Amino acid sequence: MSVSTERKREEGGVAETVRVVFHALIIAFVIRTFLFQPFNIPSESMKATLLVGDYLFVSKYSYGYSHYSLPLSPPVFPGRILSFGQQPQRGDVVVFRLPRDDSQDYIKRVIGLPGDRIQVQDGQLLINGQPVKRVPIEPFVDDENGGVRVRQWRETLPNGVTYITQDLGPAALDNTDVYTVPPGHYFMMGDNRENSTDSRVPPERLGVGYVPFENLIGKAQVIFFSVAKGESAWQFWRWPWSIRWGRLFMIVR
Repeated sequence: MSVSTERKREEGGVAETVRVVFHALIIAFVIRTFLFQPFNIPSESMKATLLVGDYLFVSKYSYGYSHYSLPLSPPVFPGRILSFGQQPQRGDVVVFRLPRDDSQDYIKRVIGLPGDRIQVQDGQLLINGQPVKRVPIEPFVDDENGGVRVRQWRETLPNGVTYITQDLGPAALDNTDVYTVPPGHYFMMGDNRENSTDSRVPPERLGVGYVPFENLIGKAQVIFFSVAKGESAWQFWRWPWSIRWGRLFMIVR
């Protein structure tokens, strides 16, 4: 085999590798931008629905796309496109850009729709003046925090969506004014009610406030990986002990 033939074969191999890598990057870009994006949970505000150390996929197509759907979020167009009339529903768990600082991603549950009146009285959620049904259930035993027992409620929204909230005891946000959700905005709350900075706290107090439809990234769908609090996902040699095996591939509700 001549030197020139060998060189051509090596150059062909390098070119093929470059093509494969380029195509893989394009596919990853399309999936991340238009279909699914991974997120991890850094705080306890959605506990026990979502735990610190959960990794989940968020569907980018659920409510159409805004410029926040794009990598680096360039302001190339206003509002949302390709939503086909799809709107967030009460009870959806969504990822959104924080209105007062759109470099930060938050995850909360949609509680109030445009025009709704939201209030909390003695820890009881009211929507449009009507108490939301809730019943006490077995306490959550927090083994990752010393076995602390936390009170829990099963809350059911007017559209039938049901989920679990946690109650850590009396707190300032257990009693609020009435919030009237503006057009084109949503009211978000964490399931861990006393440990969540959400729409009950206005932006001027470093809270969330009302969230514009444009700021929504997508709807949380499934937990694909989960490691115990304080563990690192990249430490694969600890996976037999650190992975929460029972949470893998859980649907987010």
